[in-house]
Amino acid sequence: MHISWLGQTCVKLQTKNQDKDIVILLDAYKPKKGDFPRSFSPDIALFSHGMDETATISSEAFIVNSLGEMEVKNLMIYAVTGNEDGVIYKLNTEGLNIVHLGKLKKGLTNEQMEKIMSPDILFIPVGGGEQYLDAKSAAELANSLEPRLIFPIAHNCDTDPEAAPVTAFIKELGLKAEATEKKVIIKKKDLPQEETKLIILEKE
Repeated sequence: MHISWLGQTCVKLQTKNQDKDIVILLDAYKPKKGDFPRSFSPDIALFSHGMDETATISSEAFIVNSLGEMEVKNLMIYAVTGNEDGVIYKLNTEGLNIVHLGKLKKGLTNEQMEKIMSPDILFIPVGGGEQYLDAKSAAELANSLEPRLIFPIAHNCDTDPEAAPVTAFIKELGLKAEATEKKVIIKKKDLPQEETKLIILEKE
């Protein structure tokens, strides 16, 4: 699986399911300021907080922005209740359990956590302010969920200049970052077995 971070809570996954390539885009957005010339043609587009200020998405994409359990292109998608009317997504592909917390602002209840515990891959917002978890809350939640790989998102970048830098989250979490790249490839056989790893992605 190829993983890219496109700024804010937007993540792009390129996966293979039954020998077919599938592009999944989570939280595609249009910044409030500046130009954003991109348009996207994913197979599946997921939105954790509605579709306001959304980047242009191909009409052929299967769009999900509500709660429920569904199978799309032989891929299982679980959309569960977050907070502040948000949606948390859990995906199963290539034998990997992936959780994307979206624009989460506060911690989760025990009931919410039970539905997403122990993911292989966790995407967690860490930029604080009015939109995201702050570094300390994000670190506490990440540790509680016990993922194998942690990808912080929604930290400071050119399209989100008011968000806190990722360094604050790294300090709170107490793990050494494994990579600072624009794209990584993750396979199930490469997952850590006895520890949690932290991977920092540069905005693509």
